[in-house]
Amino acid sequence: MALLERALLTEFGWDVDLRLEREEGELPVPDAQFILVEVGACGVAHRDLIDREGRIPYVAMPVAPGHEASGRVLAVGAGVTQFRVGDQVATMHRDSCGQCPRCLEGEETHCPHAMHVFGLLADGGYARHILAPARAFYAVPETMDAALAACLNSTYGTAYRALNRFEKLAPGKTVLITGANGGVGLAAIQIAKRMGAHVTAVVRNESTTETLREHGADAVVVDDGRGFHKKLEDGPVDVVLELVGQPTFNSSLRATRLGGALAVVGNIVDAKAEVNLGFICVNDVRICGSSGANRRDLGALLELHARAPLSLVVADRLSLARADEAQRRLRAGGVVGRLVLVPALG
Repeated sequence: MALLERALLTEFGWDVDLRLEREEGELPVPDAQFILVEVGACGVAHRDLIDREGRIPYVAMPVAPGHEASGRVLAVGAGVTQFRVGDQVATMHRDSCGQCPRCLEGEETHCPHAMHVFGLLADGGYARHILAPARAFYAVPETMDAALAACLNSTYGTAYRALNRFEKLAPGKTVLITGANGGVGLAAIQIAKRMGAHVTAVVRNESTTETLREHGADAVVVDDGRGFHKKLEDGPVDVVLELVGQPTFNSSLRATRLGGALAVVGNIVDAKAEVNLGFICVNDVRICGSSGANRRDLGALLELHARAPLSLVVADRLSLARADEAQRRLRAGGVVGRLVLVPALG
């Protein structure tokens, strides 16, 4: 018998807490292409809040949130060849078929046949165990801390993919990051600096300035999000990483140099941005959305980590019983780094 525990989203909104479900029972046995993973850590991300607010309509409730988790393989299905019991693995955002044109191109995140989406259509990492298709995981170094391994794809992978979406960063390039005090923001600072770029971080609160500089920010701009493009000492930058969304989008657009690139990763509010299309045309600005990372991105990221280790800023480590508290803290704002759920603390 084992302790089976998960925190469940049962209703949209903030009037009802996440429900903790705990019982003694038999561990599930994985089917042919599935693996069973004992969760070591799971990050609490802004997408978890979006899911809870019902802004993604196809949440299969009740469901355990959490799309960034890591752990040890406890059992493998008969058809699984890429993992063995004892391997340390971490989650992709979802599975992939491995056979469609998008998968064969190496863009697993664009697979139209993926149905096992963590925290939306299937239980995620707010649990002691995850049962999921093997293709929904990737291998991480045995010596990597569980919290860093959990956040590597969603946090560092997302940042790496967005920063390099149009062309690979190189020494001499300039980067601006909004919402830089969050998990993806701090990850993006580290990655951009390791690739030789000059980094400007934008935040609302001056209290985070020291932390941002400690992790590599060359300049920090404190602004409410509407006018930071006017405060850049060296003018517009090569690449803007938009992590906040509508509140900062237009200032980010004007902070992008002629022919520069703007990658939109997040939109923390349920609002649409009004855009001056003429500005985009005249300034030849390249704009893209960017979500998650494919296996090729993660391979390059792990190589970068091997050369210059990345450091996860952990705001706090909490038990599964405190999952609701963690989400509410993130929603309130001011969290520097990542809140991480650790089932073993329960």
